[in-house]
Amino acid sequence: QVQLVESGGGLVQAGGSLRLSCAASGRFFRINTMGWYRQALGEQRELVAVIDRDDRTNYADSVKGRFTISRDNVKNTVYMQMNSLKPEDTAVYFCNAVVSGNFNYWGQGTQVTVSS
Repeated sequence: QVQLVESGGGLVQAGGSLRLSCAASGRFFRINTMGWYRQALGEQRELVAVIDRDDRTNYADSVKGRFTISRDNVKNTVYMQMNSLKPEDTAVYFCNAVVSGNFNYWGQGTQVTVSS
């Protein structure tokens, strides 16, 4: 089993910044891809950004140039720096990890609210 614990969500004004963190713990050989997804009220969950062990990244078009994903393979932690936040970024943000054996895990989610 793998546990993912997220932190860093909150309420911020439009144009502000937040930094999300997600630490993985438990029994696994290796974490391959880590990433962030979000789900706004009444919407489907969508990919925000992912990063692999070689630091190759992929971003949703809506966050390119504003969000930056990074990871620390020693600490098994993924981060996402979110700048120039917009009200449409308001959502619950979920951490995701794919570990060896292609097992997929999710965090409990952290709320990000951007006021206009």
